[in-house]
Amino acid sequence: MSSTPSLPKFIVWAPDYADEGALQRRLAVRPAHLENIKKLISQGILRLGGGFMTPESVNAAAADKKFLGSCIIYEGENIDVVRKIVEDDIYYKTDVWDKEKLVILPIALATDLPPMSS
Repeated sequence: MSSTPSLPKFIVWAPDYADEGALQRRLAVRPAHLENIKKLISQGILRLGGGFMTPESVNAAAADKKFLGSCIIYEGENIDVVRKIVEDDIYYKTDVWDKEKLVILPIALATDLPPMSS
């Protein structure tokens, strides 16, 4: 086990834009987004995350799931570092995430996060 103290945690609530082309923009850049996510996970920066969906999407086939945004927990030195990571994400750069509604806040977790891969 590492003796390095853990960094502060930040939750990101990133709703997607709601316009007609929003889902198509998300799907078009999703492979690049997921590649970046893998890198951030391997670096121990991204600790937990996923897309949030409409209630009807719970039991829908994969092709019929309707995403509404993303929720992510990052570790970082401070909120500005996390904001830079978010702003470098392809979902942010290609107008998948609604920049006006995106929220980044420190979070005091009541439960443990999944262990990081070694």
